[in-house]
Amino acid sequence: MYRKFKADQLFDGSKFLDEGMVLIANEDGTIENIQSASEAGEGIEEVKGIITPGLVNCHCHLELSHLKNVIPPHTGLIEFLCSVVTKRDFDPDQKMEAIANAEKEMDQNGIVAVGDICNTTDAIDAKRKSRIYWNSFIEVLSFTDANAENAMQHYGNVLQQHKEELEWPNQNVLTPHAPYSISPKTFDLLNNATAEKIISIHNQENPAEDELYKTGGGDLLKLFAIFGVNKSPFPVTGKSSIKSYLPHFTKNQSILLVHNTCMSAEDISFANQYDADHDLDLSYCLCINANLYIENKVPPIMEFRKQNCNLVLGTDSYSSNWQLDICKEIFSVQEHFADIPLSEMLTWATSNGAAALGYDDVLGSFGRGMKPGIIVIGNIENGRLSATSRASRLL
Repeated sequence: MYRKFKADQLFDGSKFLDEGMVLIANEDGTIENIQSASEAGEGIEEVKGIITPGLVNCHCHLELSHLKNVIPPHTGLIEFLCSVVTKRDFDPDQKMEAIANAEKEMDQNGIVAVGDICNTTDAIDAKRKSRIYWNSFIEVLSFTDANAENAMQHYGNVLQQHKEELEWPNQNVLTPHAPYSISPKTFDLLNNATAEKIISIHNQENPAEDELYKTGGGDLLKLFAIFGVNKSPFPVTGKSSIKSYLPHFTKNQSILLVHNTCMSAEDISFANQYDADHDLDLSYCLCINANLYIENKVPPIMEFRKQNCNLVLGTDSYSSNWQLDICKEIFSVQEHFADIPLSEMLTWATSNGAAALGYDDVLGSFGRGMKPGIIVIGNIENGRLSATSRASRLL
């Protein structure tokens, strides 16, 4: 038996279709066809809003959900990082409840896949029970070469627990945290461990990251002090961070560059050229509400578009966002960049995101045989999302 859906607009993962088209799917959500209303026959369900494939959240930290409303907005990245490091010791039951609530919220907000950053195994149980697809990035931190092998072993154990507990369609892989927390030797070990895999890295969220590599100084030294590191353990290259660390990756990785708030046009050009020359696959993940929450800044989205970057969307965690809602991310982008078409932003949130996480054979579009989740976004005003727009799942 088929379900047939007709909405004010139908978005197929890359474009809006002609008015009056009907989406036809099996009861389990597998896409059967898209036809005109005159061809689709009886039993058409009419809904208000935009029907779209399920939304993809390419960057979250589910295990930090207990930090909701704990760290105030606009602290700046350095103070934010220090707070995250020093405020992780909450009651275990409180953590588990927060994780479960965050997973439920994302599911109710039409999110069908998540790129989730993990330092622990705290979120495994919630993921095992979830209908969301989870790409768990087991995040490695190692400030010094001397600690590199120990760090890889520790996080390798966390990875193994994820692999034992979470089978396909869930994916699990080691990933670097950020340029200011991975030593050169650790980068090289990760390069070998992640050949031809999808990985993620926090990139250029704050000018201090570039300053660290250019001079060996800057505000990130405050973070290192918490870990007992009294001076920068990283090489002074005189270059930006991305020019300093990206050459460590040489084995056909697909890399999600996350945040990119302070990325210059020159660095974007460098990264894209390195991508082309070394057969990587770069995607740029925008988490605009987290950028606004932490530093009240927005990423250079128009420059990314100008340089034809592959863009995707993320929410970041409850430690740095008011909600876990991709519609709210789209709304914030359109509030700051009014000229970007809604169809383009929906592409970032569906087919681009599914491809970036390795799920484009199942999610992200309404191709026949796909099972992407069928979502309706309501409260559309003049072809734009409104402050009250939200997504909900039809199938």
